[in-house]
Amino acid sequence: MNDSPALIAHLKRIAATGSPLQGDARPVDAWLRHGMASAQLHEIFATQDDAASAAGFAVASSLAGHAAPVLWLRTEGSERQGGRLHANGLNEMGLDVGSLVLAVVDDEASLLRAAADAARCKGLGTLLIESWGRAAGIDLTATRRLMLAAEASGVTILNLRIGAAPVPSAAATRWQVASCRSRTLEADAPGRPTFDIELLRRRGGQAGLRWRVEWDRDAYIFDQIAADGQSPGTEIDDSPPVSGAGISVAVDRASADDAPSPLRRTG
Repeated sequence: MNDSPALIAHLKRIAATGSPLQGDARPVDAWLRHGMASAQLHEIFATQDDAASAAGFAVASSLAGHAAPVLWLRTEGSERQGGRLHANGLNEMGLDVGSLVLAVVDDEASLLRAAADAARCKGLGTLLIESWGRAAGIDLTATRRLMLAAEASGVTILNLRIGAAPVPSAAATRWQVASCRSRTLEADAPGRPTFDIELLRRRGGQAGLRWRVEWDRDAYIFDQIAADGQSPGTEIDDSPPVSGAGISVAVDRASADDAPSPLRRTG
């Protein structure tokens, strides 16, 4: 994004007044069914062990919001640590890989430049920015620029942070995602992708809440489920999340080299 005098002045006004950028004030039930607010920046955090679940959650959130096409930006370092995307798994989530463009760039600086350009593209539905580790360049200034670009273009930006600690940012919402064991279906069929999610921060709304949700790929919605003996729709207690893989689809080192990938790739 060009550093025009108007943009710089606008950023200075935000910093001086502390005025919050527009957030997602809808009830959580609306988000579960209709996706995160468009024209906004949202952060998704996870440990490295839960990287696949966080990626799956990001994909599902995009689908819930019917925010296609999707541009997925990641660095070569992210690809080495997380493995190549598994097209068959993405299909299982309900994503038409024909609507996904994957761009792998050299480093964090290239990632931020590409993200700044893509965030202004009105033809995009979702911009997914994946980074691993501290990623010091994704700071308050960078996220403010991304938020301003999202508000202007209407693009939903999902900032996927793996193995990173939250830092001050301009994001409308901040989520922590962990994997959960899926509920077995009839005839011992594999269950639906399940996530333990916590809303860490939300502009204009309550935060500090947790839910356990399943992804319904046929209806493109998240369903809340009971956890630890509680009724559906209630806040999860603070007991450790159920062990087990949440999804097996977003990042798959073992099968990535063997499975054919129709993903369009650039970089």
